[in-house]
Amino acid sequence: MAAMLPLIRKWAEFVKLSHTVFALPFALAAMAVAARANRGWPGWRTFALILAAMVCARTCAMSFNRIVDRKFDALNPRTAKRHLPTGQISLFTAVMLCALSAGGLLAASFLLNPLCFFLSPLALVVICFYSLTKRFTDYTHVFLGLALALAPVGAWLAVKGSDLSRDEIVQMSVLAAVVVLWLVGFDIIYALQDYDFDRVHGLRSLVVAWGPKNALQAAFLAHLVMCGLLLAFGLLCGFRFAYLIGWLIIVGCLVLEHWIARRRGLNWINIAFFRLNALVSAVFLVVTVAEVVFQGGFRLR
Repeated sequence: MAAMLPLIRKWAEFVKLSHTVFALPFALAAMAVAARANRGWPGWRTFALILAAMVCARTCAMSFNRIVDRKFDALNPRTAKRHLPTGQISLFTAVMLCALSAGGLLAASFLLNPLCFFLSPLALVVICFYSLTKRFTDYTHVFLGLALALAPVGAWLAVKGSDLSRDEIVQMSVLAAVVVLWLVGFDIIYALQDYDFDRVHGLRSLVVAWGPKNALQAAFLAHLVMCGLLLAFGLLCGFRFAYLIGWLIIVGCLVLEHWIARRRGLNWINIAFFRLNALVSAVFLVVTVAEVVFQGGFRLR
């Protein structure tokens, strides 16, 4: 086991497994809402398949990103020590990982229900396509947001399949929009680190197109609308006190994130990007599950 730990750590770092804390809580929260008739629990089989699909989808997307961006990563001082540029992982191995994880997503979707299986190839296209967008559009952040928003949508469909009411479709759509806007906001902040490099090498983003100051204003606007939709999601689901407390914490995290991005140096970006947004997703999961498991007055169903 001691000999295996460095290998496990290397592959976890290669696909940024720690960043699963962004999408996974939203997926699990959506799963809980979709299964609220059973106090948020869809059963061990569905739960395990959702986890498998999430891990496979994210591994496929990240390995594809590392493969297609390996030349830019080698030139960028911030990313030059990544695994492909330094030869820690071979290109062939990375391609195999990408292909196997894509197959894993298809298999998990097949075992979930026909609708998930039918949509899984489209999901693969969306989550991988983002990695190419910096080459031809300034709105690369939106494509990444769409890719991340597939997590709660996929988890919801994994539980319900095609048996969705009109209210559930509205709730699911609002939650997906929340994730897109949340991602757009914090990915713009994250892209500040590569502003000079992207501009020199012809890579596109809203930070390059609009400049850091204007891009930060767009990020703030995205998070402002996101907060409104997040509150609307709670109202649509009939959530009460616990959700409102969580919403206030999330708003506070986002305000602090923008304060850090505007007032601190680039060395603080990782704090704003990782820790605060990890807290946002974790708080959302906790309060959503609490509202689903307990009725608004915290009485067991």
